[in-house]
Amino acid sequence: MSRVSRTESGFVLPTAIFLLVVLAALATYMVSLSRTSHISSALDVQGTRAYLAARAGIEWGAWQVVDPQHLQPSPAPCPASPYTLTGLGGTLAAFTVKVTCTQSAPYTDGADTVTVYQITSTATSGAPHEVDYVERQIRASFSK
Repeated sequence: MSRVSRTESGFVLPTAIFLLVVLAALATYMVSLSRTSHISSALDVQGTRAYLAARAGIEWGAWQVVDPQHLQPSPAPCPASPYTLTGLGGTLAAFTVKVTCTQSAPYTDGADTVTVYQITSTATSGAPHEVDYVERQIRASFSK
């Protein structure tokens, strides 16, 4: 009869538990890394959308100044500031766009009278201090 020594029995159990703990820790790390990657990618897309929404605000503000209905010898005034742009559709519908416009006093440049307009457009989505918050601001200056 062969008998197993009592000092050798149960040696595999601590090793198996150790391996299970290590594998569980690695799995948790991989899930966390994957989640972070997905959130980062989603915020990158939202950042691009915020830029496009802010750019739409700049284009809207510029059009308000150079609109053919306003063309006259005197410069057209800036739109009321701040103006909240509405009506963005599709993937930009979730954004709030605030447009502000300031204009300089007309000055003479040679034979021309020039007014400089500075338009600032800020697009936001989500709540501040939250994971999904994104904001982009664009400024543009032009003269007329």
